[in-house]
Amino acid sequence: MKKGKGWIYPYIQENKKLIMITVILGLLTVLSAALLMFTSGYLISKSATKPETILMVYVPIVAVRALSIFRAVSRYVERLMGHNVILNILSKMRLRLYKIIEPKVLVMESKFRTGDVLGVLADDIEHIQDIYLKTIFPYIVGFFLYLLSMLALGSFSLEMAGWVGLYLFVSVVLIPLLSLVATKRKIILIKQGKKALYQVLTDAVLGISDWVFSGRQEDFIEAYEQKERELLLIERKRRGFNRLRNFISQHMVAGLVLIIIFWAADQSELGFLPVTFIAAFVLIVFPLTEVFLPLSDAVSQLPRYQNSLERLKSFSNNRQSENQASKGSTYTEEIERIAAAKDVKLEFEHVTFTYQSGKTALDDVSFTLKQGEKLVLLGPSGSGKSTILKLIQGIFVPDSGKVNFNGVSASHFAKDRSKVISVLNQNPHLFDTTILNNIRLGNLNATDEEVYWAAKQVKLYDYIQSLPQGFETQLHESGMRLSGGERQRIALARILLQNNPLVILDEPTIGLDPRTERDLLENMFHVLRGKSILFITHHLAGIKQDDRILFVDNGNLIMNGTHRQLLSENERYVKLNA
Repeated sequence: MKKGKGWIYPYIQENKKLIMITVILGLLTVLSAALLMFTSGYLISKSATKPETILMVYVPIVAVRALSIFRAVSRYVERLMGHNVILNILSKMRLRLYKIIEPKVLVMESKFRTGDVLGVLADDIEHIQDIYLKTIFPYIVGFFLYLLSMLALGSFSLEMAGWVGLYLFVSVVLIPLLSLVATKRKIILIKQGKKALYQVLTDAVLGISDWVFSGRQEDFIEAYEQKERELLLIERKRRGFNRLRNFISQHMVAGLVLIIIFWAADQSELGFLPVTFIAAFVLIVFPLTEVFLPLSDAVSQLPRYQNSLERLKSFSNNRQSENQASKGSTYTEEIERIAAAKDVKLEFEHVTFTYQSGKTALDDVSFTLKQGEKLVLLGPSGSGKSTILKLIQGIFVPDSGKVNFNGVSASHFAKDRSKVISVLNQNPHLFDTTILNNIRLGNLNATDEEVYWAAKQVKLYDYIQSLPQGFETQLHESGMRLSGGERQRIALARILLQNNPLVILDEPTIGLDPRTERDLLENMFHVLRGKSILFITHHLAGIKQDDRILFVDNGNLIMNGTHRQLLSENERYVKLNA
């Protein structure tokens, strides 16, 4: 499948055989239900005439049993096949969407807010599922059923087939179109309202402490509930219209039943139709209309599908993201070899990078980090440190120059970076589970003893054991019951379990008090000895005399040397230490 070419057609093209089988099974299910009702009507009528022997109705009896079993089996297989196809498509969609979002949300210039991402993941993909289950499959089945019904009725009366065809055209086409026009704006408003609620809620959750400290939490709750009430009002109006539409559609079915009764009775009186067929023709209407009635609701949901597709396209409009997400498959064996060797040489060769806004983040930057070395990256905010980090992780690709691991471009590691690079940032995320599970995230195959070992290395074992439930202690969301230093130590324990050759420390001690910062840095550098360390910071805490220093400012590398050398040779660096 060619990616980036849409969110519907490529998946239909890729699964066209399975989709055709699903549609055929759906059609067989409806036809078996229709034939079951037709045969049942004939059997009831024939039995009412008191036939001389049971053999007169033996064939209809057997047909009813056979059709009942066939209908149940075909319905089961159709649902099984249909949901298997859809879930397979959705799994590929979610994987594709994740590969698009994951690099973008890490970019400082990313236009995606948490609410947008949550809305896409929670709503839009599910709506794509409904396109198949509630629109594409039913409409294909309905179209073929409509044709077959007209052909079958036309074999008895062409004039009647024409009138019924026109009557059903109103139910199958006109009412759905009117429903679409009437509910289009409401559905769009509901979709936009949910998107806004996602944004408000996620922003508030992430900044809940600000609301609490300001004493305005009740104002936020009231404003949120007001928006929710407005959304519910629109939803009630939409449902009210749907109830009216369904009421009219049910009366259309009743009208069709009356038409069939009068026509069948008239044909019977004229001798063109056996009297036993009257009930059969009436009963066959119900399974057929069960297929046609849901089409109105399916069509009215098209604006929601369109909105979801537009938002998915907005996430994938940058082809570089999708192309970059697919990189690495050719280099999988080499990446595995580099990861297994635990010997990585990171090289920046004349790297230049410019953001889409036109701001040059890095200008001809070169440096090398060999296995086991410690490199301290200094610089003020906005100097280019974060850009260097994203280039190393393969999130960005340089405009010119190279970023390589053992000669392999870092962009090829984007998918498998966790096999080579470990990152400890300012706010490591802890999950609402046990301490044991949080540490084991570094290596899901780690034994309990290995987790205990990692906790001992980061000097957290005794503290955890002092807790009432020890390593089974449940952490709250984001690990809020722990201090900043303790959260960082758990994240460091994860890194030890990962056992990657390169570790990036992205200002991990920011916000900690000086004593905690000093103790944590000493512990970090001690337990990470032998690994390549890139220590990104904006001040000089934890830097030793022999540490190699890179100082970037405005995207330029203006200092490169050991701490001792720069103190003796560089006046600006001396001032930084003052």
